Amino acid sequence: MNEQASVKLLLTPRQAAAALQLSERTLWELARRGEIKRLKINSSVRYDLKDLNAFIETKKIGGAV
Repeated sequence: MNEQASVKLLLTPRQAAAALQLSERTLWELARRGEIKRLKINSSVRYDLKDLNAFIETKKIGGAV
């Protein structure tokens, strides 16, 4: 298997929640409120890694050390 084939561009709700260390219910609520973007492909919901990272950036607080 080559390296490109193992890269996941989109995550399932379970994978995205685990990556953020949140429950799937909390992830769903954040997406419902528009705080995290989600994609719907047919009947499947997926989360883009870039959007998860953007969400993390918006939640960072604090200043320079």
